[in-house]
Amino acid sequence: MFNRIFFILVALGMPLSIVGSFIHWPPLVMFVIYCVTIIALASYMGRATESLAIVTGPRIGGLLNATFGNAVELIIAIFALQAGLIEVVLASLTGSVLGNLLLVAGLSFFVGGLKFKRQTFNVYDARHNAGLLMFAVVVAFVIPEVFSQTMNEEKTIALSVGISVILIGLYLAALFFKLVTHRGVYQHKSEKGTAYHEEPEWSGKVALGILLLATIAVAYVSENLVHTFEVVAEQLGWSELFIGVIIVAIVGNAAEHASAIIMAYKNKMDIAVEIAIGSTLQIAMFVAPVLVLISLFSPTAMPLVFTLPELIAMTTSVLLMIVISNDGDTNWFEGATLLAAYVIMGIGFYLL
Repeated sequence: MFNRIFFILVALGMPLSIVGSFIHWPPLVMFVIYCVTIIALASYMGRATESLAIVTGPRIGGLLNATFGNAVELIIAIFALQAGLIEVVLASLTGSVLGNLLLVAGLSFFVGGLKFKRQTFNVYDARHNAGLLMFAVVVAFVIPEVFSQTMNEEKTIALSVGISVILIGLYLAALFFKLVTHRGVYQHKSEKGTAYHEEPEWSGKVALGILLLATIAVAYVSENLVHTFEVVAEQLGWSELFIGVIIVAIVGNAAEHASAIIMAYKNKMDIAVEIAIGSTLQIAMFVAPVLVLISLFSPTAMPLVFTLPELIAMTTSVLLMIVISNDGDTNWFEGATLLAAYVIMGIGFYLL
């Protein structure tokens, strides 16, 4: 049923997005159309990456899902950078961290926990990811804010570029560690059994083709979506910070949201956790630094400096996720705890 609904939304959303942008429909109407269309397209990206996950296994499948899911956000952020909306870009990065760690993981744990009393996942991956989360968010994001207090803009940009290069290098090293040198060394029992033996919806080639087409369509819609931000914010009384942290993050990460919840409901927690935490790491250690480097060729360079509310929200989210996931075991109540934290932070950003 949901597949048919998303098909209808894409079939209607794409023509309306094109027609509406040409004849200049009201920005608020177009904002809604663009968001719904991106979410519908993201459902196809989620189904395609689910097929690839069945073929390649939970780690690579989760990585592919996070990568193509974050491609949506990266595309939106690049267009926002070109439009000079640096605050929106930084806020969307914050929203991605909060959304993945609290909303995506929270919904996955909650929905999966309603069906299964107790769900387990690879505790070794959880502990490995805990260290990377602490480094990427608590260290690499806090340091620029602290040092920028006594630096001019030029030095702050230089520091941001240096940290970005280090983050990208360590992220690539982490992938090499998990997928090459230590692949299969820290294996969870569910990865050794037959839990993932099922037929994919699409073949590998078809799934990759759908991913490519959906990404191109999302790029077109995202470019138009960015141009509605300022007008919509003024009409609805929303701040650019709220739009970036909540709206852009939810729309941009719709693919991960859907896929992770589906995986948890099917008790495939290794994939669900890999999507939620792996996507967060990719945002913090790859997407954010890449945007810093890309911004050097934009009208205004973007420093890797977040506001104090953004830093505190991201840091507390990381610490909460580490405490909850470090034992490789979860249930619906832990999911509810993560969701409650997300709602509290959402209210705070709305009222700012």
